[in-house]
Amino acid sequence: MHPTIRSRDGVALFHRDWGQGRPVVFVASWSLPSDSWAYQMLALSEAGLRCVVYDRRGHGQSQDPGRGYDYDTLADDLAAVMETLDLRDATLVGFSMACGEVVRYLTRHGAGRVAGAVLIGTTTPCLMQRSDNPNGLDPAFFEIFRRDWLMRDFPGWVDANMEPFVTPETSAGLRNWVRDMALRSSLQALLECHRTLAAVDLREEMRRITVPTLLIHGGRDATSPLALTAQPSLALLPNGRLSLYEDAPHGLFLTHRERLNADLLAFAVGAALGTPR
Repeated sequence: MHPTIRSRDGVALFHRDWGQGRPVVFVASWSLPSDSWAYQMLALSEAGLRCVVYDRRGHGQSQDPGRGYDYDTLADDLAAVMETLDLRDATLVGFSMACGEVVRYLTRHGAGRVAGAVLIGTTTPCLMQRSDNPNGLDPAFFEIFRRDWLMRDFPGWVDANMEPFVTPETSAGLRNWVRDMALRSSLQALLECHRTLAAVDLREEMRRITVPTLLIHGGRDATSPLALTAQPSLALLPNGRLSLYEDAPHGLFLTHRERLNADLLAFAVGAALGTPR
């Protein structure tokens, strides 16, 4: 058992490793630590799978090194987890920003250890407006968020945007839990990670991903609008399919956790057998 995993550049990465069986590796979103996957890890480990999750550098209980928030380094961190624990035939599950880390891992390190991938509420393939991406978001949109909210009042932004991240029916307890997790992340890490996820263009890379890939997205996702993210991602993936939760917001890992857990279990078991559903 490795209580702490060391990245290639020496950063200590906290991780959890629950259960036995085929591995499912979870990568959390921007601002959230490994705790955010608790309800998925509980369900899948109880169903006979090995669930592994780690805190991104600068998040949760991992070291805050003040560097390494580009996708290459973050993908290398995921590789360190895979290699240290010698995980094989794994299903990779990313949420939001982490979907970019999963994509970069597959194109940088290959799919030798991976049976399939799940991208939930993805921010891929290219968020920022460019000459060849006219439907992207104005770069000023991202800079205003960083200047006026992240660098001035991140707790206020979390409170103001709890909806539509979750639904009005989401309990106060779950809302407070999400808020507490987000506020435990390094602001410097959040700033640099946000710059990375806003600027990256993964369109060419996604064409090279051949493992079965399931996109799960909410029809009411205001954080990662379907037409900007999941739909163009699906068009690029050679072996992808989309499961649309029509009434779900971005935080569907909480609001739709029973449906999500069932879909993750079916996909992981199918990927292990070579027939992901």
